[in-house]
Amino acid sequence: MTTFDPRAPLDPAPDPWTELPQPSVRSGPPFHMTDMIAAEPFLAERVLDRLSDPQGPASRLAGAIGQAASSGAPVVVTGCGTSEHAAQAVVDILREGLRAGGLPSGAATITAAQAFELALDPPTGGLVIGISHEGGSAATIRALETSAAAGARTALITGSAGSPAAAAASSELVVETVEMDQGWCHTVGYLAPILAAAAIADELADRSVDAGLVRDLLASGAADEAGAEAIAAILGGCRTIITIGSGADRPAARELALKIEEAAWIPTTMRDLETFLHGHLPAMDETTGLVLLLTDRDARAARVARARQALAAAGVVGIHAAAIVGRDVHGQLDAALTPAGRIRVDEVKALPAPLAALIGTVTPLQLLTERIARVRGTNPDLIRRDDPIYLAAAEAAG
Repeated sequence: MTTFDPRAPLDPAPDPWTELPQPSVRSGPPFHMTDMIAAEPFLAERVLDRLSDPQGPASRLAGAIGQAASSGAPVVVTGCGTSEHAAQAVVDILREGLRAGGLPSGAATITAAQAFELALDPPTGGLVIGISHEGGSAATIRALETSAAAGARTALITGSAGSPAAAAASSELVVETVEMDQGWCHTVGYLAPILAAAAIADELADRSVDAGLVRDLLASGAADEAGAEAIAAILGGCRTIITIGSGADRPAARELALKIEEAAWIPTTMRDLETFLHGHLPAMDETTGLVLLLTDRDARAARVARARQALAAAGVVGIHAAAIVGRDVHGQLDAALTPAGRIRVDEVKALPAPLAALIGTVTPLQLLTERIARVRGTNPDLIRRDDPIYLAAAEAAG
């Protein structure tokens, strides 16, 4: 096997465009997912540099977003699967950028929508931004097409400007991140649109995020391999797992739930922090694992106080609780509340709060997923499509 260089650029999409082939099968780690996690800090610097052109597509999309927000028209960000979670993250980042730029930024201005539902009820104006890493998601393409037909302007954040999704968006509003994931349990596919959103938010706020800070935050998030392995040893034996988060940690909690299901095949569900305590506990017991994500700086005191209560309740019924938390949060939560362990995320005050939370949790959630897959003896790269039954299921789903 060729030695993987995490500093080297990843391959772009095929030209002419076609769906990416099945990842090569590896009998054990390092998986393609392992490689992608290692590559992400360096990829982040390249993507942010690539999108920093003041005349480039990120700047043009920022202009379209600002124009829509200023006129009172809606901005809707959409996607499916990992791209749906990335769309939710993009909204949090862009909302902060709009606010910092003195533009309208409330829920009436910018929202996230699931692509299938958006295609059934598209907006009659404003701006619709699709998120599709590979650019072949049928539901996202349909959402862009129906939105354009209804009178909305359309844009796309993607790995491939030559993709079918790019053809469904306004050509001048396609933001291409270029480098493609090498596994089907998408990691780069989640990070890349977050980076694009950071570049767009910079244009809205007339500032420049330090790409070196982003690189270092991603690298530090993947550094605690022993901590991730200790948590994985416990969660890997659970029947079900719950992920919980609030604020800007919600997209990451959703993405972690999806990653665990794709990579380690454990039924996993995301609950909002408050929702978790409203009727769901009776279904949980000592066979349940839990991961709290708490890195958002905004309204942190209230989030920490409620998280203490949630973790205390989980402990009473025997749930195996773990956490991915900001370093300042770590000292505010008793160790007994997370008996399965913690991964600590660096506090980078120089980054806007939602961006710091969303970048800071990318590699920890992916590292934890990959280590749970190792405990379970599953291959995360293929999302079980090397099994004829699950391949047939994917084909049946279209």
